[in-house]
Amino acid sequence: MAENKEIPPQYDLNAKWDACLDLGVRRFVYSTATGAFAGLLLFRSPVTRWATVAFGAGVGIGSAYSDCSQKFDGSRVTSPSVAEKVGF
Repeated sequence: MAENKEIPPQYDLNAKWDACLDLGVRRFVYSTATGAFAGLLLFRSPVTRWATVAFGAGVGIGSAYSDCSQKFDGSRVTSPSVAEKVGF
């Protein structure tokens, strides 16, 4: 009989890639829209408006990359106070 073998969540790369792709697209779109809104609200020149949009897109991609790299690396302790408690 065929056994249904489940992949543990820490080794399921397809789920991690799906989550990271979803997170990246969502953060890119939301931060680009926020940058566009802020550019329209704060600046008059088209160059500064586009720069604000580009900055927002960069922030979105950067934060998504940071979170995804933590997902793929596993759970690492980043806070010094937590590292002292754990014993690193």
